[in-house]
Amino acid sequence: MLIVLSPAKRLDWSETGLQTTEPVFPRDAARLAGHARQLTLGDLKALMGLSDDLARLNRDRFRAFTPDPDPETTRPAILAFAGDTYVGLDARSLDSEALDWAQDHLRILSGLYGLLRPRDAIQPYRLEMGSRLKTRRGTSLYDFWGDRIATALNEAAGAIGTDVILNCASQEYFGAVDRKRLTVRVLTPAFLEDRDGEGRTIGLFAKRARGAMARFVIDRRITSPEGLKEFDTMGYRFDPVASTPDTPVFRRPYGAEEALKEAS
Repeated sequence: MLIVLSPAKRLDWSETGLQTTEPVFPRDAARLAGHARQLTLGDLKALMGLSDDLARLNRDRFRAFTPDPDPETTRPAILAFAGDTYVGLDARSLDSEALDWAQDHLRILSGLYGLLRPRDAIQPYRLEMGSRLKTRRGTSLYDFWGDRIATALNEAAGAIGTDVILNCASQEYFGAVDRKRLTVRVLTPAFLEDRDGEGRTIGLFAKRARGAMARFVIDRRITSPEGLKEFDTMGYRFDPVASTPDTPVFRRPYGAEEALKEAS
């Protein structure tokens, strides 16, 4: 099973001491950074809906971006991202064996880098996959990446001998994967909060649950869809009635997040 995650806007640049690897598409990342470097502050604000301060920060990041970075200026992708999904993943508590397994079985989609392995060295950036950044390949990052992310995912799945992708990414990011080019089955779990007899998806909780499911798979070295049914992190339980073969559904009572915090 190959796990796919979204990146995060928020970064954690703490020291890691973890040995890194080179990203799959370094030249493309440098090319995109070059395009972004030419944008004005106003362009950057409009491109990603940024404040003045965030626009300046990311302008400076793109100006500092280099095809051959000093290792001191990079961090491994799995530890650099720090959003809600990565709260659920809690990658800093993974031991070396788990990180080695994740290196083969987990991929992170990225607007700038296309596709990242956990140990791949990244420079600080923000470039959301839905951004309408114009390049010679088109008017958006979806145009820029074309079918290359799907091809890379096929290769990664083939390398570990699986025909299943566990899609724990957002729609914005998995939309960059050309589904017609994929040669593997895609499972997309749903995480619902039950309230007043209805199950609802709440963005914050769903993001954390996706990260937690990725961690569950890594910890247990799960390789088949059947093993996902045992997922019970953060109070979720598999719902066989609501589930379909490609959309396993997990539910919990509304308010379970707060109850778990109080219990701990």
